[in-house]
Amino acid sequence: MIKNLKKLRLEKGATQKTLAAVLGVSQQSVNKYENHNVEPDLTIIMKMADYFGTSVDLLIGHTDEDDNDMALHTINNDEVAMLRGYRSLSENHKQIIRTVIESYH
Repeated sequence: MIKNLKKLRLEKGATQKTLAAVLGVSQQSVNKYENHNVEPDLTIIMKMADYFGTSVDLLIGHTDEDDNDMALHTINNDEVAMLRGYRSLSENHKQIIRTVIESYH
């Protein structure tokens, strides 16, 4: 079920032991998840997605990273706060923000 776990872990440079500590499980459990011997519960899957900064869909192999720009589909807490603030602005203020952002490109 967790099709891309090992790939994501290796790309991040994390060991099974490190990932286990983040998830609050044993290293043996991570090994079993990677080898498809055991399926983690949804809480663990969500922790994995948060740790890797990706979606559950990518983690379980429902979507392919090459087919989607995952950076546009997953946002962190700071980005959520900025988006909420942006949405509360008037159209004039939104245009000012867009102009500032464009000036940094």
